[in-house]
Amino acid sequence: MKKTILTMIAVLALALGASARAEEGGYAWDKAPDRTTDLQSVQNGAKLFVNYCIGCHSAAFMRYNRLTDLGLTEAQIKANLLFTTDKVGETMKSAIDPKQAKDWFGANPPDLTVIARSRSGHGGTGPDYLYTFLRSFYRDDTRPTGWNNLAFPNVGMPNPLWQLQGQRRPVYEEREEHGEKVQAVAGWEQLTPGTMTPLQYEQAVGDLVNYLQWMGEPAANTRIRVGVGVLIFLAILSFITWRLNASYWRAVR
Repeated sequence: MKKTILTMIAVLALALGASARAEEGGYAWDKAPDRTTDLQSVQNGAKLFVNYCIGCHSAAFMRYNRLTDLGLTEAQIKANLLFTTDKVGETMKSAIDPKQAKDWFGANPPDLTVIARSRSGHGGTGPDYLYTFLRSFYRDDTRPTGWNNLAFPNVGMPNPLWQLQGQRRPVYEEREEHGEKVQAVAGWEQLTPGTMTPLQYEQAVGDLVNYLQWMGEPAANTRIRVGVGVLIFLAILSFITWRLNASYWRAVR
């Protein structure tokens, strides 16, 4: 029995070690800006989502009229974020044909309603992953779509924001890590310019990620605000109760 337990511990240690080495070898995630309380940022992110993402990806658990929580009116949603056949009370579904999507990309594009909550990992939070992923596309003529991604090697989708970012590819240099020589990304070579400057693109991706994070839990900011208010109320109530208790026992004595 003791030998069996020791064997299981050894196997577990080897598995954890292999997992740690795999994680160390991955592409480092950048920290995403957390601006979900910035309504202008999240509104711009919603606009980018509708213009560049919803063609392939759905958000089937989010209704358009929920965007009123971002300070938008239903009239603004209809005018700026809806396609002609959609209604403001409908969910944000993609119009892509599932069969065509499978033929083009090898699989149906995933629903993005809770993508920011589901993609957290060893490298950071879900928003960190998305922020890195959307900024790590590069041209790769060996791939069927002509695109690849450093955060998700051999990704099946093209860069949805390439018109904004332009086309580029990574520049590698040889570095020594853990006693071994490896090829690491040293920078980027811009092949064709986009419609945005690099700084503008960084901000746009940040806005889009903020929207994806907000969409995963629209009530998060309200929940945090109410929670802080409740804690402050309980702290004040506790202080008043403590002073009343002290006053009562002073009178008794």
